[in-house]
Amino acid sequence: MKLFYSVLFSVFTLTACAGNPVNAVPVSSFETDRYLGTWYEVARMDHSFERGLSNVTANYSIRDDGKIKVENRGYKDSKGEFEDAVGKAKFAGNETTGHLKVSFFGPFYGDYIIFDLDKANYTYAYVSGGKDNYLWLLSRTPTISETVRSSFLTQSKALGYDTDSLIWIEHDKAK
Repeated sequence: MKLFYSVLFSVFTLTACAGNPVNAVPVSSFETDRYLGTWYEVARMDHSFERGLSNVTANYSIRDDGKIKVENRGYKDSKGEFEDAVGKAKFAGNETTGHLKVSFFGPFYGDYIIFDLDKANYTYAYVSGGKDNYLWLLSRTPTISETVRSSFLTQSKALGYDTDSLIWIEHDKAK
């Protein structure tokens, strides 16, 4: 059993180190209350924990301990059903800076850096995982304008992301 936990810890550690750092600068004047609620995943880089998922949403709410509850939901095409994952987030520093640490795996936290945000209406957010293999475009609706898409691609490419590798998420299933 001790060997199992050692191998598991090594896998998580190596996974966290994968990818090259990107210089995503978090937004300032971030307002947690306005960010709470449901977001649709419009685009993402491929990674193992969301592979094969469509119709992905994330719902953010405040936990009793003051941290943010993260509920991700996606349709697993190969199983023909929705899957849920619940995690938690905490601020990496100041609560008015859009840089959080998110965990779905116990004590292991990853960066969640909001590097652009519609500050007027909180209708879209560009999120980096701090490495060139973690990137998301989130929206309050399943679709985005061409202007938002173009801006996301331009900014992401400037950070070093291979935007040709993005997966554009379908939202065609009822929850």
